[in-house]
Amino acid sequence: MFFRYAEGQKWTNGVAAGIEAPRMFAQEGLPLGPSWEEVQKIIACFSDDTAASIRDRAIVLLLALYGLRRGEVAGLCLTDVDWVGEMLHISRPKQRCFQQYPLIPVVGDAILRYLKEVRPRCPHRELFLSLTAPIRPIRPSSISHIVRSRLATLGIEVPTHGAHCLRHACARHLLTAGFSLKEVGDHLGHRSVAATRIYAKVDLVGLRQVAELDLEGLL
Repeated sequence: MFFRYAEGQKWTNGVAAGIEAPRMFAQEGLPLGPSWEEVQKIIACFSDDTAASIRDRAIVLLLALYGLRRGEVAGLCLTDVDWVGEMLHISRPKQRCFQQYPLIPVVGDAILRYLKEVRPRCPHRELFLSLTAPIRPIRPSSISHIVRSRLATLGIEVPTHGAHCLRHACARHLLTAGFSLKEVGDHLGHRSVAATRIYAKVDLVGLRQVAELDLEGLL
């Protein structure tokens, strides 16, 4: 870039064309998230009976078990939880559609406790609200702060400290459990398998199986 700039300034001539930049491949990086054991430690942090812990435990469970984005959690409304049908309706802004999930009992119990004991009485229809005045729907940035603060408390080092790291952790956990990339992508709400393919890089069990194959007969 410097030599391109230099040529634009007429300082050099033809130098930039002779420099080969390093090749950067799509999906070159690895998913940035904690291990599933660390995710369980994060969830276990919300064990006290304070209003913040009761609310935040429900939020973190949604992030970790469903792999939701922070904006999707912040956008949840009271009507998105179907208690009779035991279903959870998630709005996918990127896909401009809704996706339905079975309501996992531990998540349902956490949301129900939040509604009964913590959620302020107000006209807002959003599920998760601030706990102090002025009462308003929780912001996506506040959800990231919840995760970031717990990672810091536990001393868990990950490159990305926001709520999105739990989405990565969810994908890795599902892949390790034996689900296909298509199934993992459907769970995360990806539009194509290409968006999920990056997680194949951390399938260490599968990679070890490939490494153990006797390929001598193929050479």
